[in-house]
Amino acid sequence: QPRVRVGVRMSWVAPLAAVGLLLAKFKGLALLLLKVKFLGTALTMLVSIGAYALLFPVWFAVGIVVLIWVHEMGHVLQLRREGIPASAPMFIPFLGAFVAMKQMPKDALAEARVGLAGPVLGTLGGLATLGLYAATREPLFLGLAYFNFIINLFNLAPLLPLDGGRAVGAMSPVFQLLGLVAMVALFFVAPIMAIIALIGLPELWNRWKTRNTPEGLAYYDIPLRNRVAVGVVYVGLVLVLGLLTGATFVPDPAAVIG
Repeated sequence: QPRVRVGVRMSWVAPLAAVGLLLAKFKGLALLLLKVKFLGTALTMLVSIGAYALLFPVWFAVGIVVLIWVHEMGHVLQLRREGIPASAPMFIPFLGAFVAMKQMPKDALAEARVGLAGPVLGTLGGLATLGLYAATREPLFLGLAYFNFIINLFNLAPLLPLDGGRAVGAMSPVFQLLGLVAMVALFFVAPIMAIIALIGLPELWNRWKTRNTPEGLAYYDIPLRNRVAVGVVYVGLVLVLGLLTGATFVPDPAAVIG
């Protein structure tokens, strides 16, 4: 197995290196291409695939990035429905991807819809991958489905700037504060949670101190039925993704991803 993985990694790094040399040689062409719409997404996807291919077989790396893209497109589509200008998805190796909103949603309910749209579409992407496994019995698809469900479940943690942090704010800003406390408490279990908490702390603090201002009160002025609806969707997603994660778990991941 180790020999196979090294071979895959080297065969993938070589084309990436060639592309890099070409772009370095023809800088003017590279700058022109960067102006093309969505090329930034394609380039960052390519870089992320190369990065993941250093750890996993190349097709597993491709699948990871495609599934992350599906998740991010959930945000993009909902942002368009809300009339909010936003960037195309941009990928960061080993950290996933992000979509930058160019303005805040009109209220916490719209923000919750945007936040939940990613895990909703991401879950559907995982189910499609699981369907491919059922049809082909190819272990690669089972590994990708498991990874997908884990990533979407992780994103539902009630912590800004994660999707779950944006969703629970529609129920009450208090949940965002409780999410921060809970994630910091989990530092010794999952250190990355503390890092994410630090990243989201400035935004959380700004929201908390302005919650009683006229603008803050208007932002969180949501009918009770909508708060309940967000809560039902949020908890439902957590439960479904938790069950799917358990159903696709395999004791030996190496046997699945190759």
